[in-house]
This record gives sequence, structure tokens and C-alpha cells, in this order.
Amino acid sequence: MTKKVVTLGEIMLRLSTPGYQRFIQAQSFDVTYGGGEANVAVSLANYGLDAYFVTKLPDNPIGLAALNHLRRYGVKTDYIVRGGDRLGIYFLETGASQRPSKVVYDRAGSAISSAKPEEFDWDKIFDGAAWFHFTGITPALSDEATEVTKAAAKAAKKHGVKVSCDLNYRKKLWSPEKANKVMTELMEYVDIAIGNEEDAEKAFGIKAAESDITTGQLSEEGYKQVAKQLVEKFGFEKVAITLRESYSASDNGWSALLYDGSEYYRSRKYNVRIVDRVGGGDSFAGGLIYSLLNGYDYQRAVEFAVAASCLKHTIPGDFNMVTVDEVNTLVEGDASGRVQR
Repeated sequence: MTKKVVTLGEIMLRLSTPGYQRFIQAQSFDVTYGGGEANVAVSLANYGLDAYFVTKLPDNPIGLAALNHLRRYGVKTDYIVRGGDRLGIYFLETGASQRPSKVVYDRAGSAISSAKPEEFDWDKIFDGAAWFHFTGITPALSDEATEVTKAAAKAAKKHGVKVSCDLNYRKKLWSPEKANKVMTELMEYVDIAIGNEEDAEKAFGIKAAESDITTGQLSEEGYKQVAKQLVEKFGFEKVAITLRESYSASDNGWSALLYDGSEYYRSRKYNVRIVDRVGGGDSFAGGLIYSLLNGYDYQRAVEFAVAASCLKHTIPGDFNMVTVDEVNTLVEGDASGRVQR
């Protein structure tokens, strides 16, 4: 039987400047849709799982366009509630070389931010589910979204579902103080935590020693200590930390560390020439969920997740449109980029 995975969050309309144009240059925007948990659902659907995305979308043509975009990639939308005033929007200016990318949010008052827990049939949503995934973005949207997230996590645990959370701290959405309060409460329901150095520091005050994200200097020992402290603080089964070495907006080093409470598993590092880095962390989460659900050993699991995310950095848009075979090809060492005939 195909495994059922549920993700909860917000999908937004994404308006991107063409190519590498700046906002002030653009005379048009490229249209697509995306959002942290929706991106994970697409990855899992591409890998052959029954991936359900739960949200609230406005009952208008733009909401329908977002719904159909998810369906196009095999995501199941049975539990999506319709209503509310609007779909959230984000604008993206893609950077290059020493000029960073920029995101401008226009998501206040979006449908999911005003949703109520009682609008969702949680028992039906989690019936037969094997995994539930959410991120720190959704509870940051509003107090109502916090309550929806908490209700979902509680219901998942009630049904014996494995729960993962990508901490995903977003400074444009809330303060470290608010994030600490809300996320600490939510961690009670989480089995597997995923994050990076900023997430751990901003949300929980746990800093990687001898590392500097502004210079790309990473200390593996520092990140091991971050993972260990997270397990000690919250009792997680596992912690995965993505390690991004930002040489420029165009070139990054990309790897990850997985900790199971006793052993550390470090992936190989990829030097990535970036086409679109939005959704990179989500593609890692999707790869990790897939590999753990399918019983991969932990070293293989983190290698699969990092390779999947490496490939996502080469694909325009939020979604990681790759197959299991393509990821495994990279894991097994074919990173040449040669034309496949």
C-alpha cells in the first residue's frame, strides 16, 4: 500500500522578475505557485507517495489556480478548505554573484491565516496517515494559524503518526521571542526536526560554535553540538541540519548532518551553481521524509535528501520536479552533468 503523508501550510502566488532583472526593471512577472509545505508535498508525490496538502484557499479563480497547480503534480487536495478573502503573494527578485535574491511578502489576511481549527476534519485527514509535516512558517502567519498548526499536530500524535517539522525561522514574519514561545510549545509533538544554523539560533537561542553564516565558515563540530542540544532540549528522535556555504548568490556549498541521538551522519558536499534556491530546504525535507519512510539506513537517508535538494537548486520555481531514479543517480556518483542519450 502506498504510504499516506500529510503536509499543512500556505501555498502562495509567486511573482518573479524575468531572468535576473531587478524589481525596478521588470515590466512583467513570471507566475507560479509555492510554499514550504506544498513544496514538500510535491516532492513526495513525485516520489510516488500519497501526498496530501492541507490548507485554506479563497473560493475564487486564483484559489482554484493554486489548487489546480498542486493537482498537476499529483498532490491530493481532498482536505483543502475553500473560503477566506485572498491568496497570499510573494515577489521574488533572483540575485546573482554578489547581489543576493530578495523576497517581498504580500500575504497579510490570506485565507489560511484566518482559518479556524474546527474547519478541518482532523480525524479524517490523519486516518491511515504515516507521516505529518509542517514548518515554522505557518504558525508565524497569525495566532489563528498557530492554533490550526497545534490542532493538526495534536491530531497527528493521537493517530500515531510520525511528525516532522522544518523550523524555518522567517524574520519578516515574527520576532525571535514570539518564535521561541510558539515553537517551543509545538516541539512537544515533533519526532524529527529539520533546520539550519539560523533556525536553531533565532528560535531557540542555540548557536553553532565557530561558525559564521555571513562568511560561509562552517564548523562541523559546532553543528554536531547544535543537533545534540536540540535532542537534549526537546527529546527529538532525530535532528537534520542543512549546511549551506554561501560563496555568492550564484554558487553555494550544500551538505547536511543527521543525528539520531547517538550517531552523526554527514553527507557529501555538493558545489552548486544555483538556478533557483527557493524551495531548497523543502526539497531536502521531502527527500529525508521519503528515505526514512522507506527504511533507508541513516547515511543513505541524508545522502538522498541532500542529492534531491542539490538537484532542486537547478530547477526554476518552488517545486522539486525530480524522480527517485534521478536522485539515486546523483547519490551513486554521476554528477557530471553530461547529456543523457
